[in-house]
Amino acid sequence: MVREKMLFLVLIAFVLAPVSASFAQHSDPMRRIGVFMYLKQNDPESQSYLTAFREGLQKAGWIVGRNLEIEYRWTGGDPQLTRKYAAELVALNPHVILTAGGAQVGPLQEVTRSIPIVFVQVADAVGAGFVNSLAKPGGNATGFTNGQFDISAKWLEVLKQISPSMKRVAVLRDSANPSGTAQFGAIQAVAPSFGVEASPIGLHDTAEIERGLTAFTQQPNGGVMVMPNSLAIVHRAFIIAQTTRLRLPAIYPFRYFVTDGGLVSYGPDVVDQYRRAAGYVDRVLKGEKPAELPVQQSTKVDLAINLKAAKQIGLTIPPNVLARADRVIK
Repeated sequence: MVREKMLFLVLIAFVLAPVSASFAQHSDPMRRIGVFMYLKQNDPESQSYLTAFREGLQKAGWIVGRNLEIEYRWTGGDPQLTRKYAAELVALNPHVILTAGGAQVGPLQEVTRSIPIVFVQVADAVGAGFVNSLAKPGGNATGFTNGQFDISAKWLEVLKQISPSMKRVAVLRDSANPSGTAQFGAIQAVAPSFGVEASPIGLHDTAEIERGLTAFTQQPNGGVMVMPNSLAIVHRAFIIAQTTRLRLPAIYPFRYFVTDGGLVSYGPDVVDQYRRAAGYVDRVLKGEKPAELPVQQSTKVDLAINLKAAKQIGLTIPPNVLARADRVIK
């Protein structure tokens, strides 16, 4: 009798085991993330960024469909869509929002000061008012920056080395972005030490870019610096085509500009920022506050050169610059 009772209990346990396991699997609390992208959905760069981000989340135990759902919004650099989708994401009440660039963080904070925000690719989070300080953000946002404004001097240094005759530099920047204005001010401050005069060109649309660059080439010995912002990234193919057509040496903030045909880039590893951002999102989902997570600067910076682009504008890259490059495209 005792043996029969034991066999009965074992049988019950065997039958209920899959049910219990299934219940445990689906009882994990579901978390919702909002992803607010300045690129278009079909942009290959956006997919490489989000792949790194999702891989980081998966390593931390967050699986889409099991304990995580992600809502995406793609603005393509359109200010109207940016405002619209910022409001839409906030209305969904996600546990945290991942976004990139000051042009995206600002509109988000206009509609929420409570939902946590993790950002990447922000040049000056303090100057833009997104955080109180890098060490103690103090609000609902934190994340990863592209570095301090002293990188402006490095851009000018590299550009002057590859084009020693340069006397003038056109700075393509978003005048509506506070970080862009501050970055241009930093460039103006260091330009005289390189014997260069800096002048701004807006990049709200392709017509403005073309007008500005065409007018700039009316005088000789010019070069171009492209500031890190969403509009420059959205219009990057057009900017690269125009600088090539006008035979202007140009330096860009991210490597993928060079991969797409640009001359030279010096800047942070963006994919690495998205991968690291997954760690901050994980910590927020587990209860930590953005106010207590320090803003981190990019730790990977590299120099990339496109020799084919140099040949197209009749430029020879000095050997000492080539020797320092992390990547050379032939």
